Amino acid sequence: MPTDRVTVVIPTYNERENLSQLAAAVTDQGYRVVVVDDSSPDGTGELADRIAEDDPLVTVIHRAAKEGLGPAYAAGFDHALGSGAEIVVEMDADFSHDPADLPRLVAAIEGGADMAIGSRYVKGGSTPDWPLSRRAISRGGNLYARLMLGLPVRDATAGFRAMRSGALLTLPYSSAEASGYGFQVEMVWRAHQHGLAIVEVPISFRDRTRGTSKMGTGIVVEAMKLVTVWGFRRIRFWNR
Repeated sequence: MPTDRVTVVIPTYNERENLSQLAAAVTDQGYRVVVVDDSSPDGTGELADRIAEDDPLVTVIHRAAKEGLGPAYAAGFDHALGSGAEIVVEMDADFSHDPADLPRLVAAIEGGADMAIGSRYVKGGSTPDWPLSRRAISRGGNLYARLMLGLPVRDATAGFRAMRSGALLTLPYSSAEASGYGFQVEMVWRAHQHGLAIVEVPISFRDRTRGTSKMGTGIVVEAMKLVTVWGFRRIRFWNR
């Protein structure tokens, strides 16, 4: 598949310190980039516009306010699909996801998968910068999601993933119940419900070195509440 049929969607909020280098690392591989900026007060959106002026592989979507990860991805997906992308990739803007891993995710889709997840929790995956407490919380959350929703994946919360365009069209991403990081869990769950082929590709997930993390307690609580609701909904369905 030509590399320009792959579009990488990157939501941004105050990522000025990372964006130029990240966009270059992606487009240097021939992939297209859609930056979805939520009116970052640090000027990320304006920087993205300048990058797009110099690189035809970069497109920028400006949203009026910070409305959450899910809606940002939905806007990026709409643009990518409308522009003819055959593979759509989700990627963080802070270099926690290594652009060098993109070809392996793309290759997994070309090999027959509908969704390829860059996984921290399969053999070969790692979180080398994390303290034990953070690893425990993340692994516990993923175990909870896996048990409550009957998911066949070990890293349902992962934000680095590639999807075949036809498979993405079957997912209700525009009407997702989750707006924060629970969006990642919801899309894996919906993909599993639709019988899509999901594979996990091991990656090394590193902490950002520049900028400020957007992950907060409220985001984690929202995700866990939704997983609980979905899990009991699933249990009621099977017990009817």
